[in-house]
Amino acid sequence: MRKDITIKGDGVYVEDTVVIGDNVTIYENNRIEGDTHIADNVIIYPNNYIVDSTIGEGTTIRYSVIEGARVGKGCDIGPFARLRPKADVRDGAKIGNFVEVKNAVVGENTKASHLTYVGDADIGKGCNIGCGVIFVNYNGRQKNRTTVGDNVFIGSNSNVIAPVEIGSDSYITAGSTITDKVESGDFVIGRVRQINKKGRAYAYLKEKK
Repeated sequence: MRKDITIKGDGVYVEDTVVIGDNVTIYENNRIEGDTHIADNVIIYPNNYIVDSTIGEGTTIRYSVIEGARVGKGCDIGPFARLRPKADVRDGAKIGNFVEVKNAVVGENTKASHLTYVGDADIGKGCNIGCGVIFVNYNGRQKNRTTVGDNVFIGSNSNVIAPVEIGSDSYITAGSTITDKVESGDFVIGRVRQINKKGRAYAYLKEKK
C-alpha cells in the first residue's frame, strides 16, 4: 500500500497482496483482496468487494462486486454492479446498477446503465445497451458467444440469442429478439406486431371467475 491513500471511515480491509497507486480514496466497508491492482486517482465508495482484479486510473466504483475482472481508465462502475471472472471493461465505459458482466468485453465508452446481463460477448466502442437487455448465452447444453460492433444501439428489453453477430452502426428497437445476423447500419424490429381485440378483456376476466 502507498502512503498517499485516503481511507474514510471504518471497516476497510486491504490484503497485503493488493497494489494501490497514488491519490486513491477508499471509503468505509470495503474489502479488497488477492492479486488486485488499483491505479492512480481511483475512488472506491462504500460497500464493495474487489478480488483478483485490475482497476484503471480515474475509475469510480460504488456498491459493487468485482471478481477476476479488468476495468479500464475512467470507468464508472455501479451502484450494485457485478463483474464476474473475465469481464473486461474498457476505458470510459459505464456499468450501472444491477448490471452483470461475465466473460465479456465491453468496449470503450460503451454504456450498460441498468438491469442488464452481458455474458460471453464482445461489444465494441460507443454502444448503448438499454435497460433489461439480456445476452442469452446458454441454450441448455453449451455457452455461445455474441459479437457486437461499434456504435450499436440495443433498445430496452431486447434478447440477443447467441451465437449471433450484430454489425456496427446498427439500431435494434426495444423489445426485439435477435436470432439472425444484423448487418452494419441495419434498423431491426424483432418483435410480433401488437393485436388489440376490442372488449375481449371483459370476457376473459369473466371466464377466469
